[in-house]
Amino acid sequence: MKQAIIFTAVLLVASWAVAQNNNQQGAAQGQKPPAQGSQAQPGAAGTQAQPGAAGEQAPAAKRPPQAKTPEEYKAFQAAAAITTPEAQEKAANDFAAKFPESELRVLLYRQVMNSYQNANNADKMVEMGRKILAIDPNDPQALIEVAEVLSERTRSTDLDFNEKTAEASKLATHALDTIDTDLMFSADAPPEKVQAAKDWLRATAYAILGNIAMVKHDYPGAEQNLKKAIDMGKSQPDPVNYLRLAVALDNQSKYAEALATAGQAVSMTQENTTVGQLSRQEQSRLKQLAGSGTPAAQPKPQAPPTSPQPETPHP
Repeated sequence: MKQAIIFTAVLLVASWAVAQNNNQQGAAQGQKPPAQGSQAQPGAAGTQAQPGAAGEQAPAAKRPPQAKTPEEYKAFQAAAAITTPEAQEKAANDFAAKFPESELRVLLYRQVMNSYQNANNADKMVEMGRKILAIDPNDPQALIEVAEVLSERTRSTDLDFNEKTAEASKLATHALDTIDTDLMFSADAPPEKVQAAKDWLRATAYAILGNIAMVKHDYPGAEQNLKKAIDMGKSQPDPVNYLRLAVALDNQSKYAEALATAGQAVSMTQENTTVGQLSRQEQSRLKQLAGSGTPAAQPKPQAPPTSPQPETPHP
């Protein structure tokens, strides 16, 4: 997850930089910057050319955040230059207090969220993600980040299990609806990189839904969503998704498919890792089933492996 967030953040920063540069140039020429919530003009940063019938003009995409005044822009630059998470958070809060209507608040809180992710502070990640969603409830990155942490850290024995899993499902599902409309890129971002970023975020959203289904022992639902996650994440396969899918298939007595899937998880992992050990255990159990034709001595795994927080491990 981290790689995708950093990757898309770079594209987002690029889009904001272009838009901000255009805004500053327009101000210098006596033009007014677009009002908050307005759409960028065709060809401006954040717009994406879409195929359509002759004479039709594709609707403008969501434009990047912009400063309204030089003072706001200068304050944003100062806050964005800070590098430690705690100091970044204070600077973002101070900026939000001074400029409560600023569109740039989202960028600062996203920077803080990513910093807390790098620091393995899942609680703070969720807190910053919620601040972003309070400003922009359609932000795909924040939706996915908060949903992922909630889904990975919630256990069936938790008193608020139903509430947290329902929230995580709602956030992940909404993210799938907003990736095409609310994920902003620079106008000159390479189309293949834009698509790769979108695919990875979709893969993560489906993986979240699959994990929630696993915890609820809804194995058909888990199978459906994990297969979508694997399909969308082919450019950077995640062994956790393959392992969880093998367990979901195992619990539906789809042993041959489960064994093949567990083998894929094994091929992606080292034996001395948690995911690698669990993948090999599942593979061994399924091989016993295939060899004897009767249930193996090991019981079916009932719960999915838990990924270290705050990110899903990658091989």
